[in-house]
Amino acid sequence: MRTLLVTLNAKYIHSSLALRYLKYYIKEKAGFNADILEFSINNNILEMLQDIYSYKPEIIGFACYIWNIEMTRQLISLIKSVMPEVKIIFGGPEVSYEPESLMMIDKNIDYIISGEGEKPFLSLLTKIYNNDKLSLEPGIVFIDDAKVVNGGIYTLDNLNELIFPYNEEEISSSKDKIIYYESSRGCPFSCQYCLSSATVGVRFLNVRRVIDELKFFVGQKVKQVKFVDRTFNVNKKHFMPILKFIAEQECETNFHFEVSADLLDADVLELLKTMPKQRVQLEVGVQSTNEKTLQAINRTHDFKKIEENVVELLKFNNIHLHLDLIIGLPYEDVKTFAKSFNDVYNLKPHALQLGFLKILKGSKIFYDKEQHEYCYMSVAPYQVLKNKYLTYEETCHLIILEDLFEKIYNAGRLKNLESYLIKNYYKNSAFNFYNELTVYWQEQNLHRVALSVKSLYENIFSFCKEQFPGNIAIISELFKFDLLKYDNKNINLKFLKWNNEEYNEEIIAFWRNEEKVIKYIPEYVFATWREIKNKYHIEVFRDLDSVDGIKACDTEMLIVLFMLEDNSVKVITREDFYGK
Repeated sequence: MRTLLVTLNAKYIHSSLALRYLKYYIKEKAGFNADILEFSINNNILEMLQDIYSYKPEIIGFACYIWNIEMTRQLISLIKSVMPEVKIIFGGPEVSYEPESLMMIDKNIDYIISGEGEKPFLSLLTKIYNNDKLSLEPGIVFIDDAKVVNGGIYTLDNLNELIFPYNEEEISSSKDKIIYYESSRGCPFSCQYCLSSATVGVRFLNVRRVIDELKFFVGQKVKQVKFVDRTFNVNKKHFMPILKFIAEQECETNFHFEVSADLLDADVLELLKTMPKQRVQLEVGVQSTNEKTLQAINRTHDFKKIEENVVELLKFNNIHLHLDLIIGLPYEDVKTFAKSFNDVYNLKPHALQLGFLKILKGSKIFYDKEQHEYCYMSVAPYQVLKNKYLTYEETCHLIILEDLFEKIYNAGRLKNLESYLIKNYYKNSAFNFYNELTVYWQEQNLHRVALSVKSLYENIFSFCKEQFPGNIAIISELFKFDLLKYDNKNINLKFLKWNNEEYNEEIIAFWRNEEKVIKYIPEYVFATWREIKNKYHIEVFRDLDSVDGIKACDTEMLIVLFMLEDNSVKVITREDFYGK
């Protein structure tokens, strides 16, 4: 029977590890063949229907998550209209919990795989292929005689039974996508908001096998391997050999891990210090620094230790650090969230993601939702709208704040301007700065329109003029510097006074004097003025004695050479610039 495995990824660059596990497991264990068809939620639903129909499938399995469940249900309704005999199987975390209600509501679903699907899916296919009657089977949910038969959530005890879900052809077809991989399943923690709290214990792949499989990725020159292990560094005997292998490779592959930063000891830090630059990136789920909140969600971590280790990791300057906070947790109001935000922001991670709590079926907080008066979306993604501690108005405000933070801090924009404003006007509270900027955004109704990057800058500058009119000169200089350093002057902002005309003669004379230029650019050879314009920019700053860690050579001006290709900068001396 022709079997098709389908999912709707959140983005084009994502790929489905789950479907690949299923495909290779049923092939290895029983010789069953299946094709994989991946879309994104941005695809047109009728075009997806046409692609699926072209395979003429008899069985279709869908991987279901909070980001795709509603669209997937719309899609199977269309599929059943044009292919009424096809068997529809749902699986994935979104349908593993309380599947009975979904099956009674949506008659287009023939079966649900609950939990880890490799063995239950194979068992179900075998029954369908042989036309055998289904009875109570672990991990399989179906309707019999108008009643739902639920075999419960299945967990695979021995991960080494899994079949490696990639080959050269698979990698070749996914060159421009993130490759997902796991070396363990389960989580040692029982955080109330997470589905991992519904299972107990952690299971590991054999370390030798993991290293052999990573060798395959390195050999195939994969750009990024993203481990989906819930807590990669839970078992030192497991993860240390893996990290040592990664550190020893000569490759361009980047490896992404989610870790508990407070569990990193001196040995691990010493190893991470030796990592080639950009070889590894780490994601740390802090979620909150409010003790009452952490107790309520059953999350135990030592934030002081997290601080120490994050600061140490940032000093290495070789690892991208991504930290997370969750908005809407129990006992976290605006005031306590502001503290959590500032606590993590002050560590200056490369990225700080602000996520909104989702009340997931199967999570422990789902069953305690009345206690905290949670009001949330009744359909996926089940995002919190308000609770006992946050009003809906405050939630709306924080949604806009999160969007601004993403477009400024996480996008790497206006770093020096942001630091200057926070230090001089907001008593070193980053939250207060973003909070006030959000108020301005709402007053101007800017959150209701799609803004280009240019419009974003223009409105931030208008905010600064309104709030800090007495210091607009230094703000303008910082604005210019950040634009050149972090956006390569790709955006023409007319409200800024660029000094090309004022210092045009000095700039031309500097570039014509190779002897001077090679002091700053050793490989410099004059080619064309177009090439110079594309690669370099010289700007003279006043009112700035230091910025971005560089200091002016005299008290009157700061002359900066921007290397636009690698975002580096060098200070030109007054003598070299003026030729005196």
